[in-house]
Amino acid sequence: MPLQIGIFGRGRLGSAIAAAAERADDLEVAWQVGREAQDLSPVDVALEVSHGDAVADRLEWARATGTALVIGTTGWDPALARVSGGESPANGILIAPNFSLTVALMRRIALALGGYAQLQDADLAVSEVHHTRKVDAPSGTALLLRDALARGAGREADSVQTASLRLGDVVGRHDVHLTSAAESITLTHEAHNREIYGLGALTAVRWLHGRRGTFTFDDLAAEVLDPLFQPTPTQKEEP
Repeated sequence: MPLQIGIFGRGRLGSAIAAAAERADDLEVAWQVGREAQDLSPVDVALEVSHGDAVADRLEWARATGTALVIGTTGWDPALARVSGGESPANGILIAPNFSLTVALMRRIALALGGYAQLQDADLAVSEVHHTRKVDAPSGTALLLRDALARGAGREADSVQTASLRLGDVVGRHDVHLTSAAESITLTHEAHNREIYGLGALTAVRWLHGRRGTFTFDDLAAEVLDPLFQPTPTQKEEP
């Protein structure tokens, strides 16, 4: 039986998620709503991809109904996801400033670049470009990469320069910079369309279903990406 999902959000990301779900045999969209308040049928997992101002209400609804919730909206206070007393929530919550596995890979490389910067006394920075309708600046992804650089370098996050541009209809581009007197390294990720985010969101839905607690997209990515950083055993030649 397909997993029943609900989508809070009718914007571009919400539409991309709905379109990807229609092509999936194991998922079914039970409803998709905007900010309007209405009675909603129970679902296995809901996604919030509308607006940061709506997250508090979505979290309250998810806790009251015991519904697993994937939050792909940025521009809200992560403290809202914490449960009083430090206990784990009874439902599953997954927070994802970006649904791209490639961005999760980029974060891991940024950690390494931050560590490498200590050897060169290098400058570190993050720059990002999004479409003109994106409200928050810097983006949640830019902050994720900034924090990874800072952590790797053992520096405060605000010491990593972060620049944002809002231009035209750019889906999303993020650059991580390391520059010293001797050389420069720039790592770039650019999304060509929103399909990758729709597919990534559905990966998050499948992963979160049946889990309890608060997670990030990086927890999901760890299962896929971390083995890539482990040494591959050398195969011995047969005599």
